[in-house]
Amino acid sequence: MMFGSVGNAKSNSLMGEYASLLSDAVLRHRARLAEQTARLEAELASKVKSEFIANMSHELRTPLNTIIGFSKLLAQHDERHLPDKEIVEYATLIHDAAGHLLSVINDVLDISKMQSGKYTLEASEVNVADILAGSINAFQMMASEAHVELRADIAQDLPTIRGDAAKLRRVFMNIISNALKFTPANGLVEVSARPDSNGGVLVAIRDTGLGMTTEEIGVAMTPFGQVDGGRSRWREGTGLGLPIAKALTELHGGQLELRSTKGTGTDVVMAFPSRDNVSPVTSEHSHPVIPSADTRTFNARQ
Repeated sequence: MMFGSVGNAKSNSLMGEYASLLSDAVLRHRARLAEQTARLEAELASKVKSEFIANMSHELRTPLNTIIGFSKLLAQHDERHLPDKEIVEYATLIHDAAGHLLSVINDVLDISKMQSGKYTLEASEVNVADILAGSINAFQMMASEAHVELRADIAQDLPTIRGDAAKLRRVFMNIISNALKFTPANGLVEVSARPDSNGGVLVAIRDTGLGMTTEEIGVAMTPFGQVDGGRSRWREGTGLGLPIAKALTELHGGQLELRSTKGTGTDVVMAFPSRDNVSPVTSEHSHPVIPSADTRTFNARQ
Protein backbone atom coordinates (compact mmCIF):
# COMPACT_ATOMS: atom_id res chain seq x y z
CA MET A 1 0.00 0.00 0.00
CA MET A 2 2.96 2.28 0.73
CA PHE A 3 4.40 1.75 -2.75
CA GLY A 4 0.97 2.52 -4.26
CA SER A 5 0.74 5.76 -2.31
CA VAL A 6 4.24 6.78 -3.39
CA GLY A 7 3.40 5.98 -7.02
CA ASN A 8 0.20 8.01 -6.87
CA ALA A 9 2.06 10.91 -5.30
CA LYS A 10 4.70 10.84 -8.02
CA SER A 11 2.00 10.61 -10.68
CA ASN A 12 0.12 13.57 -9.18
CA SER A 13 3.36 15.52 -8.98
CA LEU A 14 4.20 14.82 -12.61
CA MET A 15 0.67 15.77 -13.66
CA GLY A 16 0.94 19.00 -11.68
CA GLU A 17 4.28 19.84 -13.29
CA TYR A 18 2.87 19.04 -16.74
CA ALA A 19 -0.16 21.22 -16.10
CA SER A 20 2.09 24.02 -14.87
CA LEU A 21 4.34 23.74 -17.94
CA LEU A 22 1.31 23.64 -20.26
CA SER A 23 -0.20 26.66 -18.53
CA ASP A 24 3.09 28.55 -18.86
CA ALA A 25 3.32 27.61 -22.55
CA VAL A 26 -0.24 28.81 -23.19
CA LEU A 27 0.44 32.07 -21.38
CA ARG A 28 3.66 32.62 -23.35
CA HIS A 29 1.83 31.87 -26.60
CA ARG A 30 -0.94 34.32 -25.72
CA ALA A 31 1.63 36.92 -24.74
CA ARG A 32 3.42 36.48 -28.10
CA LEU A 33 0.11 36.78 -29.95
CA ALA A 34 -0.82 39.90 -27.97
CA GLU A 35 2.61 41.37 -28.62
CA GLN A 36 2.37 40.58 -32.33
CA THR A 37 -1.15 42.05 -32.53
CA ALA A 38 -0.06 45.19 -30.69
CA ARG A 39 2.94 45.55 -33.01
CA LEU A 40 0.78 45.15 -36.12
CA GLU A 41 -1.76 47.65 -34.77
CA ALA A 42 1.03 50.10 -33.97
CA GLU A 43 2.52 49.67 -37.45
CA LEU A 44 -0.91 50.16 -39.05
CA ALA A 45 -1.60 53.23 -36.90
CA SER A 46 1.82 54.62 -37.82
CA LYS A 47 1.16 53.98 -41.52
CA VAL A 48 -2.27 55.60 -41.40
CA LYS A 49 -0.83 58.56 -39.50
CA SER A 50 2.00 58.94 -42.03
CA GLU A 51 -0.40 58.73 -44.97
CA PHE A 52 -2.73 61.23 -43.34
CA ILE A 53 0.09 63.69 -42.65
CA ALA A 54 1.43 63.32 -46.21
CA ASN A 55 -2.03 63.76 -47.70
CA MET A 56 -2.96 66.71 -45.52
CA SER A 57 0.42 68.31 -46.20
CA HIS A 58 -0.35 68.19 -49.90
CA GLU A 59 -3.95 69.32 -49.49
CA LEU A 60 -2.96 72.31 -47.37
CA ARG A 61 0.32 73.37 -48.97
CA THR A 62 -0.86 73.34 -52.59
CA PRO A 63 -3.69 75.88 -52.21
CA LEU A 64 -1.57 77.89 -49.77
CA ASN A 65 1.22 78.08 -52.36
CA THR A 66 -1.35 79.26 -54.90
CA ILE A 67 -2.61 81.97 -52.54
CA ILE A 68 0.90 83.13 -51.60
CA GLY A 69 2.23 83.08 -55.17
CA PHE A 70 -0.58 84.94 -56.88
CA SER A 71 -1.16 87.40 -54.03
CA LYS A 72 2.54 88.29 -54.29
CA LEU A 73 2.07 88.99 -58.00
CA LEU A 74 -0.91 91.22 -57.21
CA ALA A 75 1.14 93.05 -54.58
CA GLN A 76 3.69 93.87 -57.30
CA HIS A 77 1.05 95.52 -59.48
CA ASP A 78 2.62 98.99 -59.20
CA GLU A 79 5.93 97.64 -60.48
CA ARG A 80 4.64 95.25 -63.10
CA HIS A 81 1.50 97.11 -64.24
CA LEU A 82 -0.59 93.99 -64.62
CA PRO A 83 -3.42 94.14 -67.14
CA ASP A 84 -6.96 93.92 -65.77
CA LYS A 85 -7.45 90.47 -67.29
CA GLU A 86 -4.51 89.04 -65.33
CA ILE A 87 -5.64 90.72 -62.11
CA VAL A 88 -9.06 89.08 -62.43
CA GLU A 89 -7.46 85.73 -63.28
CA TYR A 90 -5.12 85.84 -60.27
CA ALA A 91 -7.90 86.93 -57.93
CA THR A 92 -10.07 84.04 -59.17
CA LEU A 93 -7.28 81.53 -58.56
CA ILE A 94 -6.74 82.90 -55.04
CA HIS A 95 -10.47 82.72 -54.33
CA ASP A 96 -10.72 79.12 -55.57
CA ALA A 97 -7.64 78.04 -53.60
CA ALA A 98 -8.93 79.72 -50.42
CA GLY A 99 -12.32 78.03 -50.87
CA HIS A 100 -10.63 74.65 -51.26
CA LEU A 101 -8.51 75.28 -48.18
CA LEU A 102 -11.57 76.19 -46.12
CA SER A 103 -13.35 73.06 -47.39
CA VAL A 104 -10.43 70.85 -46.32
CA ILE A 105 -10.37 72.37 -42.84
CA ASN A 106 -14.15 72.06 -42.46
CA ASP A 107 -14.06 68.42 -43.59
CA VAL A 108 -11.38 67.52 -41.04
CA LEU A 109 -13.24 69.32 -38.22
CA ASP A 110 -16.56 67.74 -39.18
CA ILE A 111 -15.27 64.16 -39.36
CA SER A 112 -13.60 64.70 -35.99
CA LYS A 113 -16.88 65.90 -34.45
CA MET A 114 -18.80 63.01 -36.00
CA GLN A 115 -16.36 60.43 -34.65
CA SER A 116 -16.55 61.97 -31.17
CA GLY A 117 -20.36 62.09 -31.22
CA LYS A 118 -20.55 65.89 -30.93
CA TYR A 119 -22.04 66.73 -34.34
CA THR A 120 -25.50 68.28 -34.35
CA LEU A 121 -28.27 68.77 -36.91
CA GLU A 122 -30.96 71.42 -37.10
CA ALA A 123 -34.06 69.40 -37.90
CA SER A 124 -37.02 70.83 -39.86
CA GLU A 125 -39.34 69.88 -42.69
CA VAL A 126 -37.26 69.77 -45.87
CA ASN A 127 -38.09 69.30 -49.54
CA VAL A 128 -35.54 66.88 -50.99
CA ALA A 129 -36.52 67.76 -54.58
CA ASP A 130 -35.60 71.42 -54.05
CA ILE A 131 -32.27 70.53 -52.42
CA LEU A 132 -31.39 68.14 -55.25
CA ALA A 133 -32.34 70.72 -57.89
CA GLY A 134 -30.11 73.33 -56.27
CA SER A 135 -27.22 70.87 -55.96
CA ILE A 136 -27.51 69.84 -59.61
CA ASN A 137 -27.61 73.46 -60.80
CA ALA A 138 -24.45 74.23 -58.82
CA PHE A 139 -22.53 71.64 -60.86
CA GLN A 140 -23.91 72.31 -64.35
CA MET A 141 -20.94 74.47 -65.33
CA MET A 142 -18.45 71.93 -63.99
CA ALA A 143 -20.23 69.17 -65.92
CA SER A 144 -20.25 71.24 -69.09
CA GLU A 145 -16.53 71.98 -68.83
CA ALA A 146 -15.83 68.27 -68.26
CA HIS A 147 -18.09 67.32 -71.22
CA VAL A 148 -20.18 65.12 -68.92
CA GLU A 149 -23.98 65.06 -69.08
CA LEU A 150 -25.55 65.83 -65.70
CA ARG A 151 -29.13 64.59 -65.82
CA ALA A 152 -31.96 64.81 -63.26
CA ASP A 153 -34.83 62.35 -62.90
CA ILE A 154 -36.74 63.52 -59.83
CA ALA A 155 -40.29 62.35 -59.15
CA GLN A 156 -42.90 65.05 -58.72
CA ASP A 157 -44.57 63.40 -55.72
CA LEU A 158 -41.60 63.25 -53.35
CA PRO A 159 -42.71 63.52 -49.73
CA THR A 160 -41.00 65.96 -47.38
CA ILE A 161 -38.67 64.51 -44.78
CA ARG A 162 -37.35 65.76 -41.45
CA GLY A 163 -33.73 66.87 -41.50
CA ASP A 164 -31.13 69.59 -41.91
CA ALA A 165 -31.38 71.16 -45.39
CA ALA A 166 -27.79 72.48 -45.38
CA LYS A 167 -26.36 69.10 -44.34
CA LEU A 168 -28.45 67.24 -46.92
CA ARG A 169 -27.26 69.63 -49.62
CA ARG A 170 -23.70 68.83 -48.56
CA VAL A 171 -24.39 65.09 -48.86
CA PHE A 172 -25.69 65.44 -52.41
CA MET A 173 -23.00 67.89 -53.51
CA ASN A 174 -20.21 65.67 -52.15
CA ILE A 175 -21.48 62.70 -54.12
CA ILE A 176 -22.27 64.62 -57.34
CA SER A 177 -18.82 66.23 -57.18
CA ASN A 178 -17.20 62.80 -56.80
CA ALA A 179 -19.24 61.38 -59.67
CA LEU A 180 -18.24 64.21 -62.02
CA LYS A 181 -14.62 64.07 -60.93
CA PHE A 182 -14.21 60.42 -61.88
CA THR A 183 -16.41 60.31 -64.99
CA PRO A 184 -14.53 60.76 -68.29
CA ALA A 185 -15.66 63.03 -71.12
CA ASN A 186 -18.89 62.02 -72.88
CA GLY A 187 -19.99 60.17 -69.75
CA LEU A 188 -23.19 60.50 -67.75
CA VAL A 189 -24.06 61.41 -64.17
CA GLU A 190 -27.72 60.88 -63.32
CA VAL A 191 -29.46 62.02 -60.13
CA SER A 192 -32.71 60.13 -59.43
CA ALA A 193 -35.20 60.41 -56.59
CA ARG A 194 -38.32 58.38 -55.81
CA PRO A 195 -40.70 57.99 -52.87
CA ASP A 196 -40.20 54.65 -51.12
CA SER A 197 -42.74 52.22 -49.72
CA ASN A 198 -42.22 53.45 -46.14
CA GLY A 199 -43.14 57.06 -46.87
CA GLY A 200 -39.53 58.19 -47.12
CA VAL A 201 -37.33 59.14 -50.05
CA LEU A 202 -34.83 57.12 -52.07
CA VAL A 203 -32.08 59.05 -53.87
CA ALA A 204 -29.54 57.54 -56.27
CA ILE A 205 -26.59 59.23 -57.94
CA ARG A 206 -25.24 57.11 -60.75
CA ASP A 207 -22.19 57.69 -62.96
CA THR A 208 -20.58 55.94 -65.90
CA GLY A 209 -17.12 56.63 -64.56
CA LEU A 210 -14.08 54.58 -63.63
CA GLY A 211 -15.84 52.37 -61.10
CA MET A 212 -14.25 50.55 -58.17
CA THR A 213 -13.44 47.05 -56.99
CA THR A 214 -14.77 45.75 -53.67
CA GLU A 215 -11.43 46.57 -52.03
CA GLU A 216 -11.44 50.09 -53.48
CA ILE A 217 -14.97 50.67 -52.18
CA GLY A 218 -13.68 49.87 -48.69
CA VAL A 219 -10.90 52.43 -49.13
CA ALA A 220 -13.28 55.08 -50.50
CA MET A 221 -15.60 54.73 -47.51
CA THR A 222 -12.73 55.06 -45.00
CA PRO A 223 -11.95 58.57 -43.71
CA PHE A 224 -8.91 60.02 -45.54
CA GLY A 225 -8.85 57.03 -47.90
CA GLN A 226 -8.23 57.77 -51.58
CA VAL A 227 -8.61 55.15 -54.28
CA ASP A 228 -6.38 57.12 -56.64
CA GLY A 229 -3.23 57.90 -54.72
CA GLY A 230 -1.92 60.24 -57.42
CA ARG A 231 -1.74 63.92 -56.55
CA SER A 232 -1.74 65.41 -60.02
CA ARG A 233 -4.75 67.58 -59.15
CA TRP A 234 -5.11 69.34 -55.81
CA ARG A 235 -8.87 69.40 -56.28
CA GLU A 236 -9.04 65.64 -55.66
CA GLY A 237 -9.61 66.31 -51.96
CA THR A 238 -8.83 64.60 -48.69
CA GLY A 239 -10.86 61.44 -49.16
CA LEU A 240 -13.54 62.64 -46.75
CA GLY A 241 -16.41 63.32 -49.17
CA LEU A 242 -18.02 59.86 -49.12
CA PRO A 243 -17.42 59.13 -45.41
CA ILE A 244 -18.97 62.48 -44.48
CA ALA A 245 -21.92 61.86 -46.82
CA LYS A 246 -22.48 58.44 -45.24
CA ALA A 247 -22.21 59.81 -41.70
CA LEU A 248 -24.63 62.66 -42.42
CA THR A 249 -27.09 60.27 -44.08
CA GLU A 250 -27.03 58.03 -41.01
CA LEU A 251 -27.45 61.04 -38.69
CA HIS A 252 -30.68 61.66 -40.61
CA GLY A 253 -31.74 58.11 -39.77
CA GLY A 254 -31.02 56.96 -43.30
CA GLN A 255 -28.75 54.48 -45.05
CA LEU A 256 -26.14 54.96 -47.76
CA GLU A 257 -25.04 52.11 -50.01
CA LEU A 258 -22.27 52.31 -52.59
CA ARG A 259 -22.43 49.88 -55.54
CA SER A 260 -19.70 49.91 -58.16
CA THR A 261 -18.24 47.90 -61.01
CA LYS A 262 -14.71 48.53 -62.20
CA GLY A 263 -14.73 50.16 -65.62
CA THR A 264 -18.52 50.54 -65.67
CA GLY A 265 -19.50 53.10 -63.07
CA THR A 266 -20.76 53.69 -59.55
CA ASP A 267 -24.17 54.01 -57.90
CA VAL A 268 -24.61 55.72 -54.55
CA VAL A 269 -28.06 54.93 -53.14
CA MET A 270 -29.45 56.77 -50.11
CA ALA A 271 -32.64 55.89 -48.24
CA PHE A 272 -34.12 58.61 -46.02
CA PRO A 273 -36.96 57.70 -43.64
CA SER A 274 -40.42 59.18 -43.48
CA ARG A 275 -40.68 62.35 -41.39
CA ASP A 276 -42.99 60.38 -39.05
CA ASN A 277 -40.34 57.72 -38.35
CA VAL A 278 -37.36 59.83 -37.33
CA SER A 279 -36.60 61.78 -34.18
CA PRO A 280 -35.10 65.26 -34.60
CA VAL A 281 -31.38 65.58 -33.85
CA THR A 282 -30.99 68.86 -31.99
CA SER A 283 -28.43 68.29 -29.26
CA GLU A 284 -25.03 66.73 -28.72
CA HIS A 285 -24.87 62.93 -28.56
CA SER A 286 -28.42 62.65 -29.95
CA HIS A 287 -29.02 60.09 -32.67
CA PRO A 288 -32.19 59.32 -34.62
CA VAL A 289 -33.72 55.88 -34.15
CA ILE A 290 -35.80 54.51 -37.03
CA PRO A 291 -36.67 51.16 -38.59
CA SER A 292 -34.43 49.98 -41.43
CA ALA A 293 -35.26 51.61 -44.76
CA ASP A 294 -36.22 49.38 -47.69
CA THR A 295 -33.74 50.00 -50.51
CA ARG A 296 -34.81 47.03 -52.56
CA THR A 297 -37.69 48.93 -54.17
CA PHE A 298 -35.34 51.32 -55.97
CA ASN A 299 -33.26 50.44 -59.00
CA ALA A 300 -30.57 53.07 -59.47
CA ARG A 301 -29.88 51.95 -63.03
CA GLN A 302 -33.42 52.47 -64.36
